[in-house]
Amino acid sequence: MSHAPARRLIASAALCAMFAGFSAGIASGFDLPTKRTDLSETDLKRVADITRPTADFSKAEQYEAMQAGATTSIDPVTEDSFSHVSANIPFEEEQNFKLGNALFRKLWVSSPSSTQASDGLGPLFNARSCMSCHVNDGRGRPPEGGPSATSMLLRLAREAKTPEEKKAIAEADVVNFPDPIYGHQLQDLAIPGLAAEGKMAISYREETVTLGDGETVSLRRPRYSLVDPAYGPLDPATTISPRVASAMIGLGLIEAIPTADILAHADPDDADGDGISGKPAVVRDHRSGGIALGRFGWKAQNASVRDQSADAFANDIGISTPDRPDAHGDCTVAEEKCLDMPTGVQKRLGEEEAPDPILDLVTFYSENLAVPARRKASFPQTLRGKRIFYETGCISCHVPKFVTRRDTADKAQSFQLIWPYSDFLLHDMGEGLADGQQVGLASGREWRTPPLWGIGLTRTVSGHSFFLHDGRARDLTEAILWHGGEAEKARNAFSSLPKDDRAALITFLESL
Repeated sequence: MSHAPARRLIASAALCAMFAGFSAGIASGFDLPTKRTDLSETDLKRVADITRPTADFSKAEQYEAMQAGATTSIDPVTEDSFSHVSANIPFEEEQNFKLGNALFRKLWVSSPSSTQASDGLGPLFNARSCMSCHVNDGRGRPPEGGPSATSMLLRLAREAKTPEEKKAIAEADVVNFPDPIYGHQLQDLAIPGLAAEGKMAISYREETVTLGDGETVSLRRPRYSLVDPAYGPLDPATTISPRVASAMIGLGLIEAIPTADILAHADPDDADGDGISGKPAVVRDHRSGGIALGRFGWKAQNASVRDQSADAFANDIGISTPDRPDAHGDCTVAEEKCLDMPTGVQKRLGEEEAPDPILDLVTFYSENLAVPARRKASFPQTLRGKRIFYETGCISCHVPKFVTRRDTADKAQSFQLIWPYSDFLLHDMGEGLADGQQVGLASGREWRTPPLWGIGLTRTVSGHSFFLHDGRARDLTEAILWHGGEAEKARNAFSSLPKDDRAALITFLESL
């Protein structure tokens, strides 16, 4: 097993050069930090030493069970294991966490309503609350024949066509372009008096994969389509991409990882020849408009927890916030009746349907949901699986450890050794997982490496074991076998393992 040396993004111009067809000159102005400025040279050495991948699998590493540092929750494992506050949060801030929790669970209603602080839903929407998608703050799932696709949706987008559109994407002014009728995502619900946009249809084709020892596994290949479109057909150039809701834990810690430490793992041109060419997502912060590193979302389209929350309010619920002030949500000019519907803006309360401090509180709640402690981290079977996880090359993308910034605004996240098992970069995952949808610098084959912490509690918290961006994988083995592209070598290594070794690797993942 080899571990590539730390690599840095030398020039932001090179970042956009790798985006097919775009000149490097368009990327001028991208200036992401390549060196930590929050630590002394002594502390930088300490961080490098402690985050270096281990070569000793005879015992658990120091602090490994506390995979989110001092923020880690040690509460008993229950269906609420993703809903606990960071363990080191000051007592005086617990009120803001509880208020944010109440707003996260809040059911919004259509306008006009007697409950004026809760109206403004839609007019087109996918859910009435944040919790509707993130049940128990956990992972979403495909509908599996149920009446609703809540916790899973279809993103709609087309690629840039004109030089002006390509320039807008290359400069991170937009991430892609919406369908001219249905906007950025399909809303399958609507307020009274308005037709929903349509429904998502899913069909599966079973495919048999034979592993190295002769065992067979059935994978299901999904096909997605829009049925009963209420406002006409999709534009022929529009691509549809299914997305399930992600777990909410550890988000503030992810935001606290120094940009330079994430960029140190980037190798967009595969300069070291290991077949792994992760590249950073470059986006704009919603409020400042400045260039930032994308960290959140399946294609890393948002730079901060606040940006991710504002997008969800706007697109999923149809609620305006100071960061996304359009009270009609994702309604387009082609949906005239939608734009004529009343909004929930109450001037006495503010200029938006969710004025300050609602977005602040929901963001604070989302940033401070604790990651649960590891289970059985020191058990022999877990350690055996950990060794195999490292030796098969999984840590090339699922980077085990980071140390967060010392100068974070929220002191609970400051200078914590964390174990998210992600590099938070974009990787080509092969044709099998491709959705064909460009999102900023992410191509239709590229996805952000998702963090793995908490993955072993998916069934306990969310009541299912569906994985990947669209929930096609019914267990962790299927999820691994769908890996392709840059991950194909690691996938093949897993496939060729003896059954007992594969089981040990799964045991390790389930301990996270």
